[in-house]
Amino acid sequence: QVQLVESGGGLVQPGGSLRLSCAASGDTLSTYTMGWYRQAPGKERELVASITRGGSTSHADSVKGRFTISRDNVKNTVYLQMNSLKPEDTGIYYCNARKALSGSYTLNYWGQGTQVTVSS
Repeated sequence: QVQLVESGGGLVQPGGSLRLSCAASGDTLSTYTMGWYRQAPGKERELVASITRGGSTSHADSVKGRFTISRDNVKNTVYLQMNSLKPEDTGIYYCNARKALSGSYTLNYWGQGTQVTVSS
C-alpha cells in the first residue's frame, strides 16, 4: 500500500507562488505515474499535471507556463510549483499515484488533499 501526504497549500494573493509537496511511503514512487488534481467547490475533480516514470510531463492548458510538476525519486516526493496564481486556481489539490500491474489490474492511490486559496 502507498500513503500520500500533501503539504504546502495556503492563502496567497493573485500573482503569488506556492510549492506543493506530495510525500509517499509504503512503496517506491519511481515505479508510478504521478499526478496532481484539483477540485473547486461545486465542480468535478480535474487533472492539473502528470509525470511518468520516465520523467515525461504533461500540464493542463489552463496552467501551462505557470505550473511545473517534478519528482525527486531519492526523496520519494512529487512537487507542483505554482507561479502567477489566479483566483480561478483556488481549490483542493490532490496527489495521485497510479501503476498498472499484470492482468490489467491497476493500483490507484490518493492523498487527503491540501487547500489552495488565491484571493486578495
